[in-house]
Amino acid sequence: MPGFLRPLTRAVTYTRWLHVFLGSAIAWVIASIYPGLSEPSYTDWVLVGVTPVPLLVAAAMVPVMRRAEGLQARMMLFPGQDARVPGGETEEPGISVAPSASWRDRARTAVWLVFRLEIGIALVHLTGQLIGMVFAVTGANDQPPESDGLLLTPPDAAWIKAPLTLLLVLAELGVLLAAGHLMTVVAQRLLGPSPAERLAVMEERTEQLLERNRIARELHDSIGHALTVAVVQAGAARAASDPEFTARALEAVEETGRAALEDLERVLRVLREDEQPVSGRPTLTDADRLLQSARASGAKVDVEVSGPVERLPGPVSREGYRMLQEALTNVLRHSGPVPVRLRISVDDGSLVMNVRNALPVATSSTGRGGSGLRGIRERATLLGGRATTGPHDGEWQVHVELPLR
Repeated sequence: MPGFLRPLTRAVTYTRWLHVFLGSAIAWVIASIYPGLSEPSYTDWVLVGVTPVPLLVAAAMVPVMRRAEGLQARMMLFPGQDARVPGGETEEPGISVAPSASWRDRARTAVWLVFRLEIGIALVHLTGQLIGMVFAVTGANDQPPESDGLLLTPPDAAWIKAPLTLLLVLAELGVLLAAGHLMTVVAQRLLGPSPAERLAVMEERTEQLLERNRIARELHDSIGHALTVAVVQAGAARAASDPEFTARALEAVEETGRAALEDLERVLRVLREDEQPVSGRPTLTDADRLLQSARASGAKVDVEVSGPVERLPGPVSREGYRMLQEALTNVLRHSGPVPVRLRISVDDGSLVMNVRNALPVATSSTGRGGSGLRGIRERATLLGGRATTGPHDGEWQVHVELPLR
């Protein structure tokens, strides 16, 4: 099939024409009452396009009218995969289906309704003229042109009838396509999301990205910690010949793996948007299981806690737990079972957490950390605090300060 005839096979061509036509239906209903459609004058035609305007403007003041027009435009101007929005995209037509939230939205809806009315009236007139000309040229209608309301008189020459008929049909097709394209462009401008709606969408997407990043950090911290403990314990158990030590190592691997599975299940439930209740995220009051896991791996952890840890704000306590988890994981991964000093201090204004361990000679000259340490710094920054990681006085240090207000 020739390319210029392909639009005839697409449903969107006709749904868009119907959408435009329906926009002018109210004009024909009103005109049938006044001024009437029997031999109308030019003044009458002007009244046909003007009389419905106040009614449409009043209707646009109703907030739900914008939603109704948006739904109708989506279904008829962009009806699925066959429709092409300007630019060739096929996904999101950019038509809002939310009720009017401001006077600006109401004004845009009013302009849309009036524009749709006038384009519909013009399309009906032009379509009627083109179809009437085709009938007159082909002899399908033996009435004189003036009685049919035709503005142009078709030529009588027989040789021109066939090409003129083809030209009129192509002109009708072009009018339908042009009107449909024009309506899609104007609909996206007048029925598209308002600035407030665009801002809400941007904020929602930002929240989704932040949530994904948080989930990724939690998975990294939790699963990374569990795998590190398992590797260290498995290596120590293989090297040791003490059955009792091996049993303790396997128990530590089991407990750490179980905790990691709980974290993984909670995160997967969030991703699935499961309606089942999700267990709360661990806080610093649950830090004992981290310390037990580190000690079971052979590390000697010296802990000093001052202040009411249980009274910490939820976000601070939860993020503090993840930071401590990553700090201990970093110790086991890079330094092995070495002595670790942990100091946690809570006062009225801040939480200070300091983790120090012996620095291996092979890494004493480097101050670079992996993505886990970068995650600690990112968490601290998001909470308005700061975190420093790296060698300090011959030891490796993770120092975190978080404000509580």
